[in-house]
Formats: sequence, C-alpha cells, structure tokens
Amino acid sequence: MKLEKSEILKALEKITIAGEGKNMVESGAVKNVITFGDEVIVDLVLSTPALHIRKRAEVDVMKVIHENVYEKAKIKVNIKVEAPVAEPKKNEIKGKPIPGISNIIAVASGKGGVGKSTVTSNLAVTLAKMGFKVGLLDADIYGPSAPIMFDVERERPLSVKVGDKSKMKPIENYGVKILSIGFFTQPNQAVVWRGPMAAKALNQMIFDAAWGELDFMLIDLPPGTGDIHLSIMQSLPITGAVVVSTPQNVALADARKGVAMFQQDSINVPVLGIIENMAYFTPDELPNNKYYIFGKEGAKNLAEDIEVPFLGEIPLVQSIREAGDVGRPAALQTATPIEKAFEELTKNVVQEVVQRNEALPPTEAIKITTMAGCSAIKK
Repeated sequence: MKLEKSEILKALEKITIAGEGKNMVESGAVKNVITFGDEVIVDLVLSTPALHIRKRAEVDVMKVIHENVYEKAKIKVNIKVEAPVAEPKKNEIKGKPIPGISNIIAVASGKGGVGKSTVTSNLAVTLAKMGFKVGLLDADIYGPSAPIMFDVERERPLSVKVGDKSKMKPIENYGVKILSIGFFTQPNQAVVWRGPMAAKALNQMIFDAAWGELDFMLIDLPPGTGDIHLSIMQSLPITGAVVVSTPQNVALADARKGVAMFQQDSINVPVLGIIENMAYFTPDELPNNKYYIFGKEGAKNLAEDIEVPFLGEIPLVQSIREAGDVGRPAALQTATPIEKAFEELTKNVVQEVVQRNEALPPTEAIKITTMAGCSAIKK
C-alpha cells in the first residue's frame, strides 16, 4: 500500500502536544513527513525537553496513523528538542558554583514521613554503583538522618588542607561523600536554631568542605517549603529538583506545593520529576499480589496533571526500612526487585538531568532580602 503525505498530515492534526494549545501540524511541531510505500518518517521539533512529553508525542503519532490511515504502517518518529533561549535579565545574580561539582540535585518533599531521606540515600548509592562520583549534603538541620542511613554515626569530619585553606573532609561510605549536621551533635541533642544560624551552618558544609570532583551532589532538603530551602537556593545554582511523595491525597497536596515552590518565577529551578514512594505492598507469601495501601498511582497522576516527568515508583517493603535502620541502603542488595526499582529510578533521573543540561541554561541562585518583616525573593 502506498501512503499519501496529505493523509498523514490530516491524521496528525488530531494530536495536541501538552502545553502547546494547538494541534501538532498547526503549531509547527511537524517539520517533515516522508512516505515510501507503507513506510512513514515523521520529523518533530518540540519545545520541551521532558522525556514523558517526547514519549507521549511518539506514541500518539504512531497510534493516530495506525488508527486513521493504515493499521500496518511502518512508522519512524524523529524528535528534536529546540527549547526557547531565555533572554538574560538585568542585574541577574549568577549562582556561586562549587568548583569540581557538575550537577546539584535537590531532593524535596512537601510533607514529612514520605521517605525522602530513604530515597535520597538509595539514589546516592545507586549513582555510585553506576560509576558516578557522588556527594550527599544532609540539609535537614533539625532532623538529620544521613549518618544513621550510611552507618557513620560515630564518624567526625577531619580538617584537611586545600591550598592554603583548611576545609572539612566529608565522611565517605559506599562510594558516597557525606556531610550532615548530625556529625557535629550528640544523638540526644536537639538543634534549636533560628533560620540565619541554620543557614550559616549549611553554607559552611557547602563551601568550607573538600568535596573534590563530583558528578552529582544530592541535597536532602527538610520537609515543607521554608527558610532552609530558600537558603540553599540562595547559595547554590541547583541543576534541578526531585520531589518525593506517597500516593495518598494528603501527601500529594503538599507535593504539589513543593513543585510549585521550585516553579515560581522568582526561584525558577527546573523540576526533574516526581517519585512515588510506598507505591504498593507485596507480601513475601503472595509475591504476585500488590496492595495499594496509600492509594494507587497518585503521584503518577499528579505528575501527568502538572506536566512534570514521573521518575518511577518504589514499593513499600520492610527490607528498605530495615536496611536504612542498620546503615546499609537497600539498593546495595544485589539481584533484588528493590535494586532493580532504584536502578530504573536512577536512570530516569540521570536522563532528565542530561535532557535539562542540553536544553536549558544554568540555574541562577536567588537573592533574599527582608522587607516589612517578610522574606522577599528576587533575581
């Protein structure tokens, strides 16, 4: 069967790309259509680097041609991303990068108790297993957990000479360099600090540390959207943010706020995607059963609703909790479903970072000033 270009274009008019508001042909996304008998090549140009948008466009093209033109058509879709280049703003404040650190990823959650620190620690060790150089900054000043999760509670950072300056040497375990306020306090000691004091401690761990060469620095942020978050984004040009949530509605409502914080015009940190933790429970005696204790695919649906990538789901498994409690992240276990789940999740995060770096300029830090007793944010 010989396919006609006009038929293909007419079918493609049925597709609307997320965020465009026009059909694929009208918006100019379709750059070329070539037909050879029953073979079709469609060249698309999209303005968003998000992987899930690209995949959806490819699937939609194949589906609409098969359903409306020829069900046995052999289709190839070539997708190119051309993100609009943002004009530099006057008086913009560039972030203060840390020499030797390529990518800084903030891991956040709108709500406490969703497993953000557990996800961060397992993401870190999985990156290290893949051969990346990884650092983890535990920025949860009031509830640090990295020392426990990496079995380094009794360790204390040493002072090392870097040039003519003395710097803290991060604690290292499982191939991950770690700094946390937990290294400087006693287990039964509560950290009762106001915002400026907490921000100063964070800046010391960021800039007065000998991190060395890192492919990724993960920053485990405290729950919510507050002063610590602003301090971090003021100090560093964050490459992108990852938001962790459970599927339940009360957590999703706060996760939506977490995404909105990063997407504010005054902050403008790219959101790499959403992770669904505690997605389902599978008992050992019923390995083929899934019980959706906190709801089904809530974070996945939220990601689609607000048009950010869905990075993956982690099941509710007792061994993940046990591994964190004994200081050996569950992703270190080999040949297990948990290892596979974290590997898939980590690959998606890395892919989104690559897409983000190819399509967008470096993130700026933000400047925080005080006006009428409130924190105002501006470039």
